[in-house]
Parts: sequence; structure tokens; C-alpha cells
Amino acid sequence: MDIRAQIRKDIKYLRQLAAEYPNIQSVCTEIVNLRSILNLPKGTEHFLSDLHGEHEAFTHILNNCSGVIREKINTLFSDTLTENERAELRSLVYYPNQKLERLARRMDDTDEWCERALRHLITLCKDMASIYTRSKVRKALPPEFSYIIDELLHADYSEQNQAEYHEKIIESITALHSAGDFIIALSTLIKRLAIDRLHIVGDIFDRGPRPDVIMDTLIEHHNVDIQWGNHDILWMAAGAGHHACIAAVIVNSVAFGNLTVLEQGYGINLRPLAMFADKTYTYSDAFAPRLLSGERCSEQEAVVAAKIHKAIIVMLFKLESQIIQRHPEYHMEKRLLLDKIDQKAGTVIIGDVRYDMKDTHLPTVNPDDPFALTPEEEEIMRGLHTSFVHSQRLQKHVRFLYARGGMYACANQNLLFHGCIPMSDDGDFMQVDIGGVKVSGRALMDRAEALARVGYFSSGADKQNAMDAMWYLWCGKFSPLFGRDKMTTFERRFVADESTWAETKNAYYRYISQKEYCIRLLEEFGLCSEISHIINGHVPVKVGKGESPVKAEGKLIVIDGGFCKAYQPHTGIAGYTLIYNSFGLRLSAHMPFESVEKAIAENLDIHSTTSVFETMQNRVRVMDTDIGQDISERIYDLSLLHAAYKAGEL
Repeated sequence: MDIRAQIRKDIKYLRQLAAEYPNIQSVCTEIVNLRSILNLPKGTEHFLSDLHGEHEAFTHILNNCSGVIREKINTLFSDTLTENERAELRSLVYYPNQKLERLARRMDDTDEWCERALRHLITLCKDMASIYTRSKVRKALPPEFSYIIDELLHADYSEQNQAEYHEKIIESITALHSAGDFIIALSTLIKRLAIDRLHIVGDIFDRGPRPDVIMDTLIEHHNVDIQWGNHDILWMAAGAGHHACIAAVIVNSVAFGNLTVLEQGYGINLRPLAMFADKTYTYSDAFAPRLLSGERCSEQEAVVAAKIHKAIIVMLFKLESQIIQRHPEYHMEKRLLLDKIDQKAGTVIIGDVRYDMKDTHLPTVNPDDPFALTPEEEEIMRGLHTSFVHSQRLQKHVRFLYARGGMYACANQNLLFHGCIPMSDDGDFMQVDIGGVKVSGRALMDRAEALARVGYFSSGADKQNAMDAMWYLWCGKFSPLFGRDKMTTFERRFVADESTWAETKNAYYRYISQKEYCIRLLEEFGLCSEISHIINGHVPVKVGKGESPVKAEGKLIVIDGGFCKAYQPHTGIAGYTLIYNSFGLRLSAHMPFESVEKAIAENLDIHSTTSVFETMQNRVRVMDTDIGQDISERIYDLSLLHAAYKAGEL
């Protein structure tokens, strides 16, 4: 098609574009600007997964950008600052508010210290801003200091007049006692410029103390996407009002002695449940909260928690049994266990084997109708439903997960998802019946996401089935978010024989070590580049046992290394994070984080080991990214508009 024919074909769109670019000069200026952007280095991407409520470790990793800021400070100031001075500068960037408060208590006159800090921060900020256009940096500037910071960042200090001018700016800031606010603004800007895009590859919730704090931080982040994990989908379904998922959320919280997030974080009223549990159940060690190293609770608190745990877990098993009966397509009949209990004999039949039970005091389980809730249990669940669906903070967080999240993402030729793509034993994509439709591979992920959105946003007759599908995604036999044949919560609480606790992983986890399989999986999602990778979370990498997070000759990276303190004795570390910048991919293994208080007081950083496992042959530029593709399409449209102006069509 010749250019005139193309112009006439797109004339309606070109007229709309002309409103933004009303003449040839404005079009030419924008084309030049966009072409220059294409040749800039790509921004740095930061990948984290399996945060599990560990808000302090998450905050620190986010602040130090997985070592990016530490590396920059060491590079820029190795010859001018001692290690202790560099550590103090790092701590200032990570926690400027708290650091300045400590400084004010320690020193009578902080002006000289602040002036030195300002000079160092400006140097660091200039370096961070060098890979972006001035326009993009301006958009990131805090409004109250935007003009001054812009002046300082783009000064030519080799030119005498400019150098003197900018020296006076710094002196004036200090003299006016505005240095503290300016330091906070610069520190915030440095962290924003260090990471262009943040990816959270699932499991923000459960186990750790404050996933709600993590969610607040993510909501404030300038550019984040989330790939849902099974723990996230559980909380999303609970927010939608699904009773079994509400019960499972409470079970997970009380099991780790973490009811604070429900009561204080989200305002969930647990009092009726606690009163019911206290009068109905006796204490059992099997339901005592699982406290991690250094955590303490009183004997009374442990008794109350154990009773709540037992009361809600019995309700959970009843509610799950009802779902399994409603959905024979889930093929989870073997998880119907309440009807296999012989309370008099103190045993339960699992499979074809009879096992002794650790606890048989189940006064609310009617042997003649074991899956039915008692009237009092039904009343408690109605109250919990009301509390969950009317928690404003929880609903805000769940809506953010929907707005910025999904089952998977294709980002700059990388495939991100939390769990697995279910496979049959022979290596084919498994057909899974979810929501009455059999799908596999990418179609399964798309179907699961569509159902999750119906489950929360719909108010029609299809809402219940969609919410049931969300429960299946949490713990189902062939769920891509769970990836195991069963969730053995019942066995772990009631059966002493640990052989019954085993959960067999999907065949996916056998195939991910094969490069050919990973390439086939990437192609399923339309990713055919040599630099494409699969980035997973979900399964902790047991470094202490010699496991590697990099598999299939570098095509797949698992970045769950144990943010959750409960996993750290098994993994040997405290989490993996991934950095993808214009030079390549870098994997960081982090040691356990002590506390924010210690990090501030003693200028401590997380001890991390970084390995560059893939270096790009040519530096990756914006033109090589998803944004670059959008910009190239924009340049084409503008070129067509330019031709239309010259041809007199507009």
C-alpha cells in the first residue's frame, strides 16, 4: 500500500493525533525525542517473590535495590569515603527519616554533616539519572524540590560560574535548615531511579507478620506488577467472601501465631470465633501456634490460639468437603476425610490405611453428617464473611492485586509466573477442568485469571462457582498455583505418622531442568527470543542441600530462596532476588535480616552474594524492550502524520 493510501486509511486516527501534534515542527521534535529514547540503556528491573509477610526484610531489600545502591556507592566513593562512611551513607539512603531523627538526638549542630551528605547524595543521584531522559527524571522529582534538584542534577561543575551558583544553592539549603527535607527527597529519588520496574512473582501473604504493610508499600510504588501466588489468590477469594478461603486465611494466621494482621491490620472481628472455640474445644498441643526463633507468647495466649486454630480448622475441613462434593471435576474425593474418622477408636482411614489420630475431641463433627456446619458454626461464618467483605483496607489491597496483577506476565521477553504449568507424566501440557472447561498451558492460565476476576467482581449466579475455582487455585490437585497432588493440612494436624504428610510435586518440576522443555514452554506464551527466561517462585531453593536456583542451562530461574523465616532452616538462606539491567541478569542470595532498628542504629546491610549468570553480548537498550516496541509504533504513526502534513491531507 502506498503512503497516500495508508494516510487515507488511517485519516480518522491521524486527525486525533494531530490534536496533540498540530504542525510539522511538533511532529519532528517528538520523533527526534523518541528515537533518542530508543538508544538509551534499558531501565533496571527488580524481581522478588514469596515475601510471605516479612515486611522488614522486604522493605530493606526494596531500599537497597538488591545491592544496586551499595554497588553504586562503593564505585563512586571508594577513593573518598571510608567503609564506615559509605555504610552510613547507604543507611541514610535506605532510611532517611529515621537516620535524621537519630542524628538530631546525637548532635547539637547537624549543618556540616547535612551539607556533606547533600553533596554525596547529589553525586549519587546524578549517576542514577544518567540512563534516563531529562523529561523522565523530571517526572520522578518530588514537586516541592523539583526545580532545585533539576538544576543540581544537570549542572556542569567544570564550568566555574555554574559551580559557584550550585555551591550557593547547597549552602542556602543548609542555612535555611531545609537540608533534612532535601535529603529525604533526594534519597527517595535515588531509590526510584535505581529501579525502573518492580516485579513481585507471587505470595505476598501468610506466615510472616505484616503482609498488609507490604501491600501499602506496593501501592505507593511507581511501577509494579504482581503475578499472583496461591497465598495471594486465597486472600483475594476471602476478600470476595468465600467461606472456605476465609477459614483457610484464619487457619494460616493462627497457625503461625499471627492474628495481629487480621485484627489490627484489617480489623477482622475474631471475638465470636474465640468465644465459641473456648467453650467448645479443649487445648491440644497439635494446634499450638508455630513460633519462630525469638518469638514468644504467654501460656494463656497459646491456649487461646490453639482452641481458635482447632475450631476454625474443623470448619475449614467441612467447607472444603462441601466444595469437593459440588465439583466432582476437581477429582479431589480422596480429600474427604471427616467421614473416615472413627472417634471411638481414635483412628482415620486415609487411602486404604487406618492411622491413629493425635486428637479425637471433635464435638462439632456429627458422624451421621460430618460435612455439615452446626448452627453456631454457620453463624460464626456469616459474621466472618461480613467482617472480611467490609474491611476497607483489605478490599483496597485486593483491588490493587487485581489492578496490577494476573496469573502471569510476559515482560521484556521473560515469562513470569508463580507456580507451574501443570504437566502430565509424559511431558505434555495437562488438560485441567476448571470452571467446566478443559484447558491446558497458556489457555489454563488465562481461564484461571478470568475466573478469579468473575469470583471477585461478579454479583451474578456464576460468582459462587468462580470463587470455588479460586479455592481450587489455592490448593487443588492440578492447580498451576499450587503444583502438588494434595495439601496435607488434615494429616499434619491429626496424624502423627509423617509419611502421610508428603505432597507430591507436579511433573512440571521434573521437566524444568531440561532446556528443550523450557523453550517449548516459552514458545507456548509467544516468547521465542534467545534471551527469554522463565522466572518462578513458589518452591524454596534448598541451597544447603546443593540445589541451584538456575536451571535448564540458564533458561529458568527460581527466586524463592526463603524470605519466610519458617523456611530459612531448610533453605539455608533468606531469599533470592533478581536484577535485570542493560548489561544482563544478576542473581543475589541474601542472608537473614535482623531488623530495621539494627540496620539504622549500626548501619547494617543485608549480607548478599551476587552472581552475574548471564551477560548480554550487546548492551540492552530501550529499543529492545516492550516499551521500545510501543515507542517504535508511535514513531511510525508520527511519521505517517508527518507525511500527511507534507501531502496536504491535513
